[in-house]
Amino acid sequence: MSVYSNYADNVLLNLLKEDDQLAYTEIFERYSRILVNHAYKILGSSDEANDAVQEVFLSIWNKRHELIITGSLSSYLYKATKNKILNHIAHEKVVSRYAESISSFIENDYVFADSNLREKELEAIIAKEIALLPEKMREVFLLRKVEELSYDEIALQLNITDKTAKQQVYNSLKILREKLKSMVNLFVY
Repeated sequence: MSVYSNYADNVLLNLLKEDDQLAYTEIFERYSRILVNHAYKILGSSDEANDAVQEVFLSIWNKRHELIITGSLSSYLYKATKNKILNHIAHEKVVSRYAESISSFIENDYVFADSNLREKELEAIIAKEIALLPEKMREVFLLRKVEELSYDEIALQLNITDKTAKQQVYNSLKILREKLKSMVNLFVY
């Protein structure tokens, strides 16, 4: 048993910012199992749950120098895991919709080479573009398009007005359409 197991979370965070790998290991051991269980309840897949939590911890290590946590470490980790899961779910739903649209295109006698490769590339592009949305805009977008919450529910959950929620969704769709329009044309030809 390490001396690190006696340290409070804020002490471990300060050590982590100083590149202390043992502090990172202690944070991982303290929270990873709980977070994986939480992610598994939502995703229903232990592989996907493990991947989501691994990505959260990798991100924490990579951003350790600029990491600012105002609340508790556990709250931060839960929120980061929740956002990672929402991004994963959004990716799956968006990819599924685009895959259906591509399948429909193919069924109408339009054939192009390497459709599987193009489909995978398109899936990656869509996921990347959603991930690049500003954090608040992405959160509103995912709550509306993935969680299928009403604008009133989103406003209540995020403590914003329903008009702000509508505007955020409108802006995110506008951004995604613009970025994807030129890319989709490449996939058709």
